[in-house]
Amino acid sequence: MVMSSATPSVPPCARRLPLAAALRLGGPSDIWFKPALSVVAAVAPPNLTLLALGRLDLAMYTMAGSLCALYAHNRPYVARARALAWVVAGMIGGLGVALVTASLTTNAVALVTVGALLAAAQKILCDATRIGPPGHVVLAFISSASLFVPQDLGQVPGHLALGAAAGVWAWIVGMAPALVRPHGPERRATAHALNAAAVSAGAPDDARARAAATAAVHGAWQSLLSTGNCSEPRRALERLVVRAEVALAAPVGTDPERLRGWARELSGTGPVPRPDGLGDAADELLGVEAALAFGEPPLLTRLGPLAPVALRTALGCALAGYVSLAFGVGRPYWALVTAASLYQANVTLTWSRGVQRVTGNLLGVAAFAVLVPLAHTGQAALVLCCLALNFGAEALIGRNYWLGSVCVTPMALLITEFAHAQRPGELMTDRVLDTLVGALVGFLAAVVVTDRWAGDRVEAALTAVGRAREHAAGLLAEERPEPGALESARRGLSAAVVHLRSVADAAAGEWWRRALPEERVMRVEQAGHRTLAATVRRQGLHCREDARA
Repeated sequence: MVMSSATPSVPPCARRLPLAAALRLGGPSDIWFKPALSVVAAVAPPNLTLLALGRLDLAMYTMAGSLCALYAHNRPYVARARALAWVVAGMIGGLGVALVTASLTTNAVALVTVGALLAAAQKILCDATRIGPPGHVVLAFISSASLFVPQDLGQVPGHLALGAAAGVWAWIVGMAPALVRPHGPERRATAHALNAAAVSAGAPDDARARAAATAAVHGAWQSLLSTGNCSEPRRALERLVVRAEVALAAPVGTDPERLRGWARELSGTGPVPRPDGLGDAADELLGVEAALAFGEPPLLTRLGPLAPVALRTALGCALAGYVSLAFGVGRPYWALVTAASLYQANVTLTWSRGVQRVTGNLLGVAAFAVLVPLAHTGQAALVLCCLALNFGAEALIGRNYWLGSVCVTPMALLITEFAHAQRPGELMTDRVLDTLVGALVGFLAAVVVTDRWAGDRVEAALTAVGRAREHAAGLLAEERPEPGALESARRGLSAAVVHLRSVADAAAGEWWRRALPEERVMRVEQAGHRTLAATVRRQGLHCREDARA
């Protein structure tokens, strides 16, 4: 293990916070249309049914279940089924707490407090389970808004039943693509690994490209492992991921265009390409199933490091709601949700999300002013406008959060009119004020509640990589290690290197912090990559020797 004591390159002082970079547009997601179409398919039938029945006032409860269709689009369908079921359960659980609270008290301070605690719980659970976008924000929006809907205790079971029924429909919508392309998510993960390996092979001295490729390969393995039983399509995809690993181990002899060609072939529904030239080496690199079964740490273990984020979220959301109440705003949950939406892995990312949220919301209020005359022509027009905004939000948010918010904001404003028409001027004023209050107070809470354990997590990650390297090096020194042992050690080292990069990036973005050992992180990371390459070369060599024998 490298134990360098080199002087850190970044001093423990305030970092410059980005502005223009936070608003820069990226390319669209390769599956942008999937969540966009899914949310429309999940929201439309319940809303149109309520419209036909003249009970559009109940749409708040069906929306809770319908919006679960936004989740888990990157997961293989076996894993997606479980994840979506938990999302629906979490959504209905949060909705239940909110509705019961609303039926027991109308005290605005108490309601804001409960909303802040719910948002904090939703944040850390989504982070700990790595559920992915849109994370806790949608859950917090539904539970916080429901706290301020007049409610009788006797109505709660019926309203929860509506949410659960819509949630079941959202689960069906999320799983439906499996009928057409049953291996689509893992094909995309494998293609991403191949493309990332091609970029790294084309720039072998680029440490960031190599780290990104290692993470992509690790993600591809995790995707494949979550598919359940080892089928023939999965084995074919595994061999392509092995090709990506070989490219990382020997970039000089790699043809990046060949990797990209395989990735392109995976984009359709045709057969999985079968690379030649690996021979028996592929089977050795794939290893035994037991060697690949890396379980997640227990949930309670993963919750521990998230304590600062939980405190930031609870404090920021509560204070934002209280300040909104002090200004006399009738919908303090908007300020609460704005604060909840800010919190990312560190203060720098939280600042960027705040800039994006404010920009998107202000533009979204302007869009609402344009749309509201059309929406007021009838309830059917109101529903159709919301469906179009749902699609637009999910289609655009992958390019930048602020761009998606331009659609989310008018949609949220229009949803308030499902029960009865509102005064547009009052809605827009409240939304602008709550956005500014929520963003300012939420960011101040992030600055005040510092993550003092970020450096400790980097040290722990450095130690973990060192131990994994020593274990793999010991097996490399053996003439004939036990079957599967080297593969298991390689997977463990790969996971440790990916985790090190993740915690180092998160710690680097904290605004006020102690200095980080960045040179040591770089050297340990490079040493880990060298050992990973050595294990790939050793396993391939072993197979060639076995073939000759």
